[in-house]
Amino acid sequence: MERYDLVYRLYDEFDTKTLREYQEFVDVFPAVDSRVALEHWQRASEELDDRKGEIRSSFAAGETLAEVAARATRDQAFTALDLQAKYGRSVNVLVLDVDETLRSAGRTDNEIPRETLHILTEFHESGVPIVICTGQTLENVKGFAIQGLGSEIVHSGELSIVYEAGTGVFTPGHGAATKQLLYEDLDEEIRDVFDDVRGRVLPEAPEDLRRNCHLQGNEFNVTVKPNYETGSARSREIIDEALVYLLELLAEAVARHADAAGADASDERLAELTRAFYADRDPEIRGVLEQEGAYPDADGDAIPDGLSAVLERIDVAYYEADAAEIGSLELNKVVGVERALDVLGVEDPFALVMGDSKSDLRVMEWVSRTGTGIAAAPDHASEDTLEHVLETDELVFDRGKSVDVLQTVYAMNRLARLG
Repeated sequence: MERYDLVYRLYDEFDTKTLREYQEFVDVFPAVDSRVALEHWQRASEELDDRKGEIRSSFAAGETLAEVAARATRDQAFTALDLQAKYGRSVNVLVLDVDETLRSAGRTDNEIPRETLHILTEFHESGVPIVICTGQTLENVKGFAIQGLGSEIVHSGELSIVYEAGTGVFTPGHGAATKQLLYEDLDEEIRDVFDDVRGRVLPEAPEDLRRNCHLQGNEFNVTVKPNYETGSARSREIIDEALVYLLELLAEAVARHADAAGADASDERLAELTRAFYADRDPEIRGVLEQEGAYPDADGDAIPDGLSAVLERIDVAYYEADAAEIGSLELNKVVGVERALDVLGVEDPFALVMGDSKSDLRVMEWVSRTGTGIAAAPDHASEDTLEHVLETDELVFDRGKSVDVLQTVYAMNRLARLG
């Protein structure tokens, strides 16, 4: 029988909604020291087994279909079949952003939902490595990973953390390859530019900016964060001001440390040219500069070759009401993911890439270009990211509901067993 026919029959003949409710209850039931509660859990577990048993006995591939029905909705199961038909492959590695992807400050409490954590453990137990790919610091990511997934998974040798958007990779359990500082591979002049900006960014900031923002504790990137709640009007004001200030510091640092980059320009002209360079490449940056009265009186096409050669290696990122950041374009999430896959030994990857930002988009475009994965994003992702996902497989999920896509891919992998 065709796989589509099997799935039609599965969802038409069985009460899969109730089955999923039992499965979710059994999976995420909190650890409580209560005999009554534990007895309730035991009864639910037995009912779950009975319902799965009915499916097992009704199909030759009953075990597989029972697991699909217990995890995925009808729509998710058919999306999984469509993905299988299109790619003919199972997902063999997860590449996951954290903030506003796995967890969200919107409809959730900014913690990764328990049902999401549980299905990640299901992927781990089925042998699918996990790459956490984030702009956060390593210590922050290690903390929530251990708290959410558990030390056993984090130190299993099957989990890697790409942190600070690709400046470093941490893969516990791999000896000398456990921690790799990718920024050490950069040229000295580029490292000097970052050291210069990092050392001056707060001490020399205007008083209002200095009092209302802080530096994220990065190893390499320079990331300014607001002291106010992310997404608030005050945070937006602070980050807009910080972006203009960072561009000014960057121009000065490039003139000091990059040979010949600013040799033929005054400090003021160099700042104008630097703003023009990034405004020409990022509409969001352009918009902020216009609003802040800092839009350059310069043509992006007229930037001297020496300056352009340096700035083309340096990324300036703007995250509205959240952060302004200087990073290396030579060290992005793609580079970090490639290194993580190498350490994990994933030689023929087909990844699920989930993220919401422009840095995640680079990874999505990479797997699309190389035929090594599929992409998913929340419905509030950046415009370009959302456009890419809609143009590929339309794997868009509601804020705080990353579990929906994970359930779809879980079903996709299970249904691949049907041949």
